[in-house]
Amino acid sequence: MESKLDISIFQIDLAYKDKEANLNLIEKLSNKISKTDLILLPEMFNTSFITDDINISEDMNGPTVNWMRSLAEQKECSVAGTILIKQENHFYNRLIWVNNDQQIFYYDKSHLFSLANEDKYLSKGKNKIIINLNGWKICPLICYDIRFPVFCRNTENYDVLIFLSSWPEKRIDAWDALLKARSIENQCYAIGVNRTGKDNNGFLFPGHSSVYDSLGNTLLDLSTERNVVKKITLDKNELSLRRRQLQFLKDMDDFKISQ
Repeated sequence: MESKLDISIFQIDLAYKDKEANLNLIEKLSNKISKTDLILLPEMFNTSFITDDINISEDMNGPTVNWMRSLAEQKECSVAGTILIKQENHFYNRLIWVNNDQQIFYYDKSHLFSLANEDKYLSKGKNKIIINLNGWKICPLICYDIRFPVFCRNTENYDVLIFLSSWPEKRIDAWDALLKARSIENQCYAIGVNRTGKDNNGFLFPGHSSVYDSLGNTLLDLSTERNVVKKITLDKNELSLRRRQLQFLKDMDDFKISQ
């Protein structure tokens, strides 16, 4: 197990339905990374957040997943982001994780954003996944999931909770508060990755990608920076010490989610 974990967060403007432009931007920014364990990209990083156009969907052997595998191989790290996936006549907002050994894991967004009719076009996922990276247990989720603490709760004893998002400016105070709350109540590192720029409907996205420790202290805040990649190093020994000193997780309520 590695006691330190280097995570690179991409806070970027996303071009509407322009996969080539978005992937080229990420590649350009990735050249600034010398060494990292994990690259995190915003929700629907290849197209921007779109739910009602099935023509942008791909399958798991499509060009964007293959591009992710290539990036992971090139940078010798894991890569995570969400894209619109078609599988057996269903469409999913799918978080795809290409591990540093080229294994692929995925999580389908469980809480579909009805305010934008995401639930009318896409099928929902059911279960969280926990990924082991260098001895770290990581739970990657998607945007709207952050509003549902029972779903997010740390029953798996994960170390890091991640949200890959497209969160608009008009509700950014809620984003800041919810991300901090998820770190405190789950006694873990919480990472939120959000986009910047404006989408085709005129909605503004202000960034505010952040990292909090298990006490809710801010470790990284990208504020409104545009088209940047920033790396942060997490410390497993520090997390373990705080969990031994403050054993809050052992006192949490015993109940289960029924789907």
